[in-house]
Amino acid sequence: MASLTKIAGKHILLVEDEYLIAQDIARSMVNAGAEVIGPAAAVQDALRLILGAPVLDGAVLDINLKGEMVYPVADALSTRGIPFVFATGYGQEAVPVRYGQVTRCEKPFSARQIAEALFG
Repeated sequence: MASLTKIAGKHILLVEDEYLIAQDIARSMVNAGAEVIGPAAAVQDALRLILGAPVLDGAVLDINLKGEMVYPVADALSTRGIPFVFATGYGQEAVPVRYGQVTRCEKPFSARQIAEALFG
């Protein structure tokens, strides 16, 4: 339970193109006390949310958004020092070397896994 308290009160960007998966992730994070920013289903939408969010503590990024790779969003978050995880069914080989240290949470995952990956 301790890891779930780490997500309480945090503002978490959710980037996921599958509606039902996005709703499930958002619900589990809200139930853990987080405020969900999004979900965004496309790279441009996510970038707009990043620019418009006064507070952003972390992010959950699906790697493939209807054929569009999420790496520009990861780059924007990295530039701002915002931690993120990749939520995906893809293997490590799909992740560019520059993001080799980023945690991959394989779907399905829990809010506890996200909290632990983002905030230790």
